[in-house]
Amino acid sequence: MVIALALSAGTAALVSAEFIPAGVLPGMAADLGVTEGRAGLTLAATALAGAFTAPTIASLVPRADRRTVLLSLLLLAIVSNVIVAVSPSFAVVLAARVLLGIAIAGFWSFALAVGVQVTGRAALVSTTVALGTSMATVIGVPVSSILGDIIGWRAVFLVITALTLLAAGVLWRLLPSVPAQPGAGFTMMRAVLGNRRLVAGIGVIFLAAFANFAAYPYIRVAIEAVDASVVAVLLLGWGLGGLLGNVVGGYLSRWLRWAAAAGPGLLAVALATIAGTQDVVVLAAAVVLWGIGFNMVPVITQLWVAAAEPRRVESAVALQVTAFQVAIMSGSVVGGVLVDQQGPAAAMILGAVLAAVAAVGFSTIAVRPRQH
Repeated sequence: MVIALALSAGTAALVSAEFIPAGVLPGMAADLGVTEGRAGLTLAATALAGAFTAPTIASLVPRADRRTVLLSLLLLAIVSNVIVAVSPSFAVVLAARVLLGIAIAGFWSFALAVGVQVTGRAALVSTTVALGTSMATVIGVPVSSILGDIIGWRAVFLVITALTLLAAGVLWRLLPSVPAQPGAGFTMMRAVLGNRRLVAGIGVIFLAAFANFAAYPYIRVAIEAVDASVVAVLLLGWGLGGLLGNVVGGYLSRWLRWAAAAGPGLLAVALATIAGTQDVVVLAAAVVLWGIGFNMVPVITQLWVAAAEPRRVESAVALQVTAFQVAIMSGSVVGGVLVDQQGPAAAMILGAVLAAVAAVGFSTIAVRPRQH
C-alpha cells in the first residue's frame, strides 16, 4: 500500500503540472501575448511528446532499473516546470512542456507494472495510481486557478516544482530496486499489437479521452460564460467529483466491461448539459458529473488493458498512455479552434458526441478480467 501511495504521489505531481495551463489559461495567454485557444497548445505540446514516448521508452531502456527510470523522469519534470516559470516567450514554454510530456508518459507507462511487481495487487495499484491523477485535477486546475489569481501563473509552476521534488524524495525513500520485465522492448510491443481486442479497446480509449480533452482545457472559459463568480468553486467541484469517480471506478471494476462504458456515458451527459445551460445550479451539477464520469476512465481502462493482455502489462499500459496523450494533443487543438471560432459550447458538444460513441464502443467489447 505504501509503495502504491508513493507512485500515486509521483503521478499526482506530474499530472498536476500537465493541467496547470487549464487553470491559469487567461493569465498565461495574456502574459505570453497569445489567444486562449493558442495557449491551450501548451497541453498539446506535452501530449505530443507523451504520444511518442509511451510506446518507445521501454525499448530505449529495456534493462534499466525501473526505480532509477522513475526518479529520472520526475527530475526531468522538475527541469521542465522551472523553465516554464522563467520562460520569456510562448515558444520556450512549448519546448519545456515537451520535456514534461516525456516525463509523464514514461512514468505513467511504468507505474502500474512496477507497482504490481512490488505488491502483486494490480487492482490496488491501479486505483491508487489513478487516485493520484484525480488528486491532480484538484491541484492542477482549481487550486492553480486560485493561486494563479493571487501569485501569478509563473509562481504556480514553481509551487508544483517543489511538490514534484517532494514526490521524488518519497519515491526515492520507499521504492526498492525494480528490474525490467523480461522481454521488455520492441518484441513485447509487437506481441501486444497483435492482440486485436486490445487494439480495438485502445481505439475506444482514445475516443473517450479525446472527448474529454476537446473540452477540458477550456472548462474555466465555459464556466465564465455562465457566471465568472463561481469559477473557483465549480473547478473544485470538478476535482472532488474526480476523486469520487476514481473510487467509484475502482469499485465497479469487478464489472469491467460495463464500468468502462459508464464513465464515457456520464461524461457525455455532463458535457451536453454544460453546452445547453445558462443556469448556475444545473451547471454546477454537470461539472461535478463531468469530474465523476471522466475520472472513472483512467482507473478502469488501466485495468481493462491489463485484463486484455495480462502477460505484457507494461506494453499494454504504454498503449493506453499513448491513446491518452494523442487524445490530449489532438483534442486540445481541435477544442482550441472551436473555442476561438464558435465559443466553448461547441467544444462541449463535440466532446459529448464522442463520449457517447466511446460508451457504446466499450459496451460492445468483452474482456475477461484477470483474477487476483
